[in-house]
Amino acid sequence: MEGKMKASEDSKKSIYKTIWRWHFYAGILIAPFLIVLAITGGIYLFKPQIEQALYGEYYTVEAQGEKVAATEQIDAVKDEYPNAMVTKFRPGENNTRSSEVWISTNEVMKTVFVNPYDGSIIGELDANDRIMDKIEEIHGELMAGTVGDRIVELVACWAIVLLVTGLFLWFPRKKKKTLGGTVIPRFHKGKYTLRRDLHAVPGFWIAGGMFFLVMTGLPWSGFWGTNFQILATNSGEGYPPSVWVGNAPASDVKTKEIAEVPWAAENLDVPLSTINGLIPVSIDEVIETADREGLYPGYTVIIPSKTDGVYTISSFPPKAKDEVTMHIDQYSGAVLADYRYDNYGWLGKTIAFGITLHKGTEFGLINQLVSALICLGIVLLAVSGFYLWLKRKPKKELGAPKAPSIRTMKTFLAIMIVLGIIFPLVGLSLIVIWLIDVLVIRNIPVLKAFLNA
Repeated sequence: MEGKMKASEDSKKSIYKTIWRWHFYAGILIAPFLIVLAITGGIYLFKPQIEQALYGEYYTVEAQGEKVAATEQIDAVKDEYPNAMVTKFRPGENNTRSSEVWISTNEVMKTVFVNPYDGSIIGELDANDRIMDKIEEIHGELMAGTVGDRIVELVACWAIVLLVTGLFLWFPRKKKKTLGGTVIPRFHKGKYTLRRDLHAVPGFWIAGGMFFLVMTGLPWSGFWGTNFQILATNSGEGYPPSVWVGNAPASDVKTKEIAEVPWAAENLDVPLSTINGLIPVSIDEVIETADREGLYPGYTVIIPSKTDGVYTISSFPPKAKDEVTMHIDQYSGAVLADYRYDNYGWLGKTIAFGITLHKGTEFGLINQLVSALICLGIVLLAVSGFYLWLKRKPKKELGAPKAPSIRTMKTFLAIMIVLGIIFPLVGLSLIVIWLIDVLVIRNIPVLKAFLNA
């Protein structure tokens, strides 16, 4: 009996060390990236306030009565930029907001701000000069294109591994009479204990929020997000046929290829305009249709670039329930597709709601502040974990727990395999890590000793 109890105790210690080892390595590898994502994400939460402060002179106009037609505003831009192509138009969401006209030249893309009351040009912004767009690019792909996108996705997936292993290490292994070390730090137990608590306790408090931010960010990722979106569409939880007014579209172009639209509408097929010799409708008529259909103010009209193209209206409102993606025939002005939040399946609605929460718009300032606190908590976890490692690290070793045998890792390996199936990049990285461990680290004595393998 005593032998069995000792074996059971040894097994528990081995599992604990295994999970600690994976938590340690996951933290070392992804902590720097998590700090970057948390800081850029925290800044991006306050995009409306920051852009208003930066570009207020372009955004704000004085209400002066009746506004001139959108056509006149666009014509004023064409006169100023005769060699440019107008691609989008955004009417201001209120009486003191300027209109925006997007133009494209051979060199750059610009946003031209227009006073909607007299059609005068207020100023312009080069697409490459928008600071918040740069922050978004760093946050989404580390300004490294597809490679950066995959790195961010890998970091996000491994953050889940970090959370799961961290919560296991945090969970008390013995019955405790106080909350110290679990939900509040122990300030009178010495420096060693306090350092541990300043990492573990905040980890408990922000674990749920961190998991939420990771999962609501993954739908934007290039690999997992794309495949998840295809699965959602093919399962019938994408767009239902009822969004089409009339016959189904003949085009095989997806809406995301021509416009930036809500997540649930990205794989919506773009219909074709019927070319019947008629003169195209003006953008004024398109705006009248949008207003008549009750679109949330602040939508964007994408202007067709081909003779059989359509006007596409995209609305990214603060609340998910107000999202709209609409396609309008450029000759008849007929609404060919009207896709709204109410048309989404349960999965589409869940993702849409999660995205607006992730961006900090769904519940206004409260949403921004809560999400910002989670971002600060992530930075604190990364920094405190790094500090904890430095203080515990032996001089000639990395300081990781000793590598266990495969026999004692069966349960943990099963969990990791499941995570690898759900998140393929995690599975691929696990294979790479295992190969490096078996073929490189364990065959080089210096590395083996340093990594405690």
